[in-house]
Amino acid sequence: MNAPQKGNVLRSTESEMPLARRARDARSSAIREILKVTLRPEVISFAGGLPAPESFPVETLRAAFDKVLREVGPGSLQYSTTEGHPQLREWVAARETSRGIPTTVDEVLIVSGSQQGLDLIAKAFIDEGAPILVESPSYLGALQAFGLFAPAFRAIPTDGDGLLPQAIDATLAADARFAYVMPNFQNPTGRTLTNQRRAELAAAARKHDFWLVEDDPYGELWYRDQPPPSLRAFAPERTFRLGSFSKILAPGLRIGFIVAPRALIEVLIRIKQATDLHTATLTQRAAFEVLASPLMAQHLPAIRARYAAQCAVMLEALAQHFPREAVWTRPSGGMFIWIELAAAQGIDTTELLARAIERRIAFVPGEPFFATAPQRNCLRLSFVTVPPERIRAGVAVLGELLGARG
Repeated sequence: MNAPQKGNVLRSTESEMPLARRARDARSSAIREILKVTLRPEVISFAGGLPAPESFPVETLRAAFDKVLREVGPGSLQYSTTEGHPQLREWVAARETSRGIPTTVDEVLIVSGSQQGLDLIAKAFIDEGAPILVESPSYLGALQAFGLFAPAFRAIPTDGDGLLPQAIDATLAADARFAYVMPNFQNPTGRTLTNQRRAELAAAARKHDFWLVEDDPYGELWYRDQPPPSLRAFAPERTFRLGSFSKILAPGLRIGFIVAPRALIEVLIRIKQATDLHTATLTQRAAFEVLASPLMAQHLPAIRARYAAQCAVMLEALAQHFPREAVWTRPSGGMFIWIELAAAQGIDTTELLARAIERRIAFVPGEPFFATAPQRNCLRLSFVTVPPERIRAGVAVLGELLGARG
């Protein structure tokens, strides 16, 4: 047996452990690394895509856990089925059906957060070197999940309204396994894909024979108008839809779901069995109690109003303090604003971040969100965990670092 090559082993005081290539190639999330800095209370952080903790329904969740433990008892602490708690799956299926997309329970899989959904899809459908299509820019967590399996990323061009379906031609789509898309209040840009572009994307998927992976963790966080229908409304036979309860209940619950044709759900069930057997039994049952309760009728509108107000404060501050040459998105929901600085200024936002942290301000540079051809003049700001007065103060400092308005 050949000796492990230098750099390919995990060293400890007692042994050397050879690493698989995917472990060697794994990269830390740029956001997670930045968040280590933002743990200091004096730092104004626009970095994390975290829901506001004030929005978590703590007392309702406490009552739900108490009820489940009292009424179900030991059964709520036992192993469960890989597919997920039947009532929670029924709730998801009924909600999808109520939105005009008939859905059966057999088309729903409960997962440990939608991030696990991305991991399962990657395990099931990505071979090394297999082409997959992603928006440019795209969600960093998806790029990480897919990247472990060494696909060939191909970027779908975008404009101010999101991805451009007409850019998906035979060359770009050749042999692609799927297109990963976040159509509602996209992370990182906050953009929402129009109804027409959704229809055109579905048509392109049929024409060029690839699947759609629709990631929708923010779809409930609209401010004024509900976003257009799910991609499943346009191509149900070739769409995986991922959803999450992290943004409407609490991320610590780690509950999400996948909706897809039954045959594909069966494939994912087998892979999930090998991954973690099933999603946490007690947590699923408690989450169902909350989702099925009257709380949601008041809870979701309150979150939407809170985030809309904070978004408005940040947009106002950007208009006041940022250079006139900069452009930014004006999201109609979600948690993020995407800013592009004038290329002529030659500003690298990774370098800008280092100066901002010295001034106790944090954000996420744009570079990690690009699977190919990264742009270094972009940044993502999240506003939902920052009070209005700190939003104004933080944006003012960033504006100062970028130079006075001309």
